[in-house]
Amino acid sequence: MNHTAVIGAGTMGNGIAHVFAQNNHQVALIDISEASLEKGLKTIEKNLDRQVNKGILTEDDKIATLKRITTFTSIEEGVKGADLVVEAATENMEIKLKIFENLDKVCDEKTILATNTSSISITRIAGATQRPEKVIGMHFMNPVPVMKLVEVIRGYSTSDEITDQIMEMSKNLGKIPVEVSDYPGFVSNRILMPMINEAIYALYEGVAGVEEIDTVMKLGMSHPMGPLQLADFIGLDVCRSILEVLFEGFGNPKYAPCPLLVNMVNAGHKGAKSGTGFYDWSKGAKDLSVATRFKKKTNKTS
Repeated sequence: MNHTAVIGAGTMGNGIAHVFAQNNHQVALIDISEASLEKGLKTIEKNLDRQVNKGILTEDDKIATLKRITTFTSIEEGVKGADLVVEAATENMEIKLKIFENLDKVCDEKTILATNTSSISITRIAGATQRPEKVIGMHFMNPVPVMKLVEVIRGYSTSDEITDQIMEMSKNLGKIPVEVSDYPGFVSNRILMPMINEAIYALYEGVAGVEEIDTVMKLGMSHPMGPLQLADFIGLDVCRSILEVLFEGFGNPKYAPCPLLVNMVNAGHKGAKSGTGFYDWSKGAKDLSVATRFKKKTNKTS
């Protein structure tokens, strides 16, 4: 399999397209927005330049990788002849169901349909198709060109053959695949999101400020990034959405998003992508004065 279509040219989609193209796949990058496609290609080129500067790739490798990527605004045109389609659209159940219902109609019978969802049920997504045995989760980690892990998630009906093919393909991409079962949050976010949520609660309840919470986890637990900085990097809206999926899936109040997280997202403070979250990202770097402000606003004991 060396013809792959990727749906969505955002952060995850362009990263996935980059990795497949770098590993000799012909890639169709699909998005309804021409502007998003242009931005996605620029991001891929910038990331390839970074790899060239680090000596990971040659200039010829970069040029060859870019030549393997073709952009489309039509799903029907983009998926023609694809062996694999990887959906990396917005983390929204209704959007994904519509995409997979359409993919099932326009893709070849042999085409494997994968989703990069970080929390939504693979089984439910597969239910929108007439080929549930060929639907699987490929949850890449961000940034895709750098991170090695791929969670390969089997839906209830995903076949052994398709699972084996995707595990092997992931290895051929230079990734380390881990097979997991289809339960809310899978493994990564079932563990990560409650930790992030608890860190937000610690801030909300005035236990400590943003910098202090992140420093404890970085120095005390050897985490490369503190949970609040990581939440900003992931996107606070994405964190809230995943927690809501966990809460709905398990019915356990421990997964309910912290009120501070809900308020921040409602106010448009979504982290790095919006310029403001627990840190100020407007200049591309965190400003700890924002952390101090949040500590004062949310300390219930003052």
